[in-house]
Amino acid sequence: METEPLNDRDDASLLKTRPGLGRLLKALGYSAAGFAAAWRHEAAFRQVALCAAVLSVVAFLVTDVALERAMLIAPLLMSLAIELINSAIEATVDRISLRLHPLSKRAKDLGSAAQFMALLCIAVVWSLVLGG
Repeated sequence: METEPLNDRDDASLLKTRPGLGRLLKALGYSAAGFAAAWRHEAAFRQVALCAAVLSVVAFLVTDVALERAMLIAPLLMSLAIELINSAIEATVDRISLRLHPLSKRAKDLGSAAQFMALLCIAVVWSLVLGG
């Protein structure tokens, strides 16, 4: 079902036609707003972010090899990205309806499973890099 925008400012398609640097600056602003919203409203994002910050420092303490540091930090960033996507899925499902529904549960469970896999990836990579 397609609805008409309330006014030109409400038409998201107008934002997609912005060229060059203006589009990049808008995108950076949207990203900053997303990070701020995740930090403000999502406890899981704050937990993953704090864990990633601590482990990033640890990565610099446990190895001097740049490739190993990159291998230790990359899954931390991946986990943050997946948590943002998981939060977006949850917000979208909640926006559609707060009523319990099997498909809503499935969507939220799938997002949670994706984050679990990211956390498992962190554990595997850190074990392999540090354990030899």
